[in-house]
Amino acid sequence: LGLHIAKICYETLLTYGAAAKVASEKHIVTPAFEHIVEANILLSGIGFESAGLAAAHAIHNGLTALAETHSFYHGEKVAFGALAGLQLTDAPVEESKAVFSFCDDVGLPTTLADIGLGNADRKKLMKAAEKTCALGQSIHHEAGIITPEKVLNAMLAADAIGKARRERARKIK
Repeated sequence: LGLHIAKICYETLLTYGAAAKVASEKHIVTPAFEHIVEANILLSGIGFESAGLAAAHAIHNGLTALAETHSFYHGEKVAFGALAGLQLTDAPVEESKAVFSFCDDVGLPTTLADIGLGNADRKKLMKAAEKTCALGQSIHHEAGIITPEKVLNAMLAADAIGKARRERARKIK
């Protein structure tokens, strides 16, 4: 049930997210806005513990070890954590592309610079990766053995993909 609810939440976000963001910015209640509110409050709340986001939320928790991220919202760090989690878990390329596109469409972070870590070196980022993998963190719900090195590489991979996508978009303009 949790996986099914999480899938509905994911599909709802991809389908209605961009339109709902525009409605929210204009203070307009639309069906798209209502779908997103429902997905955020009801569906994600029910599906969260049972259906994933283990990496995304653990990476968020790890990122809180770095002062540069403190001015960013929980959801912004979770969004970057989701992108890194896709790299960590070897998600299908099309799924990764869809989530990066969604983040681009609604203005969520897709690079480390977007969460204040544009100048962070590997040593600094390793502090976040180590906190991500601390005992009791949800990352240990992921399949396989997750290590700080794997998390660090996943964050760097997500950052590299985000930068490459941004550069391609800039060249097209």
